[in-house]
Amino acid sequence: MPSTGDEEWQALREPLRTGWLTQGPNVRAFEGAFAARHGVRHALATTSCTTALHLALSALGIGPGDEVIVPAFTWVATANVVLYCGASPVFVDVSPETYNIEPLAVEAALTPRTRAVIPVHLFGLCADMDSLRAVLPERVHLVEDAACAAGASYQGRPAGGLGDAGCFSFHPRKSITTGEGGMLTTADDEMATRAETLRNHGASVPEEMRHLGNAPYLLPAFEELGFNYRMTDLQGAVGVVQLSKLDRFVAERDRWARWYMESLADLEWLSMPVVPEGHGHAWQSFITTVRDGAPRPRNEIMQILHERGVSTRPGTHAVTELAYYRKTFGLPAGQYKVAASLQEQTMAIPLHNRMTDDDFAYVVEVLHDLK
Repeated sequence: MPSTGDEEWQALREPLRTGWLTQGPNVRAFEGAFAARHGVRHALATTSCTTALHLALSALGIGPGDEVIVPAFTWVATANVVLYCGASPVFVDVSPETYNIEPLAVEAALTPRTRAVIPVHLFGLCADMDSLRAVLPERVHLVEDAACAAGASYQGRPAGGLGDAGCFSFHPRKSITTGEGGMLTTADDEMATRAETLRNHGASVPEEMRHLGNAPYLLPAFEELGFNYRMTDLQGAVGVVQLSKLDRFVAERDRWARWYMESLADLEWLSMPVVPEGHGHAWQSFITTVRDGAPRPRNEIMQILHERGVSTRPGTHAVTELAYYRKTFGLPAGQYKVAASLQEQTMAIPLHNRMTDDDFAYVVEVLHDLK
């Protein structure tokens, strides 16, 4: 559940008053603040993390004939964007402990056609980026799917600056939100310039620069095919406020995540999240795994919790088990064993910044009542 208040409401007044509603000064301010917080030179706001990922791959020139390695356990958008570029997704399995992409599986999947890997920082925990880089040839790009990872870190470095590019989401289920929206981050000047052009229909001059320039009545040159992936200034205004709260939000989530792990440690049938040394978890979600020996199957547990007012969800899905991907790529059921298992066993329990002490206590009480 998003945590918003009067500050976000007040932030909307200025763009509504001026009439500058599309990408403009508030988006630019949001981009600058986001880049500074995540330790990168460039941040480009987009309409979603999905379009940020598509923009990143397009800016890297990935297209037909190329392969991009993606984890089998992730939201479907991670694989979809590869198809949008006309490239081929190559699936690999994930770690049963961290739920993140397995570096050794990536190494085994490399071919001369591999152009990129998309490690997903699933649920706010960064992938093992150093191990991934160690197995990759220099020609292979790393594009972080950091949809859940605003505020996360790896070995002291913020998410979004760990690969060639990072892509974030501001959907309402994320730690900070702009309603919908995303962000592409990179330290690569050339990539940022190309992404800026592609984000705005392929225009040679950004919209705001043209409108504020000496000849706003002249249209820019369009020398290549681009997209309309611009964020609105309304969203940018909200984003500036939300970003100012990010560190507090993450700290609150971290405190309650640790409390959950202590309070639920006696439930042997319920595995807690793993946080390896050197990882700063952003806790977009608190994902448990229902083990063999649980009092009920996972879906029955979720139904009981629902009836008692506790909302849960599966962690995410195995893309390789989805009908479109199985049909299109001829994937047999259960080929990626860990991903297929996690799809059936993971369970997100409530963790967000609008919960009270009593809310957290009630979740723990209901889980302990299960028989």
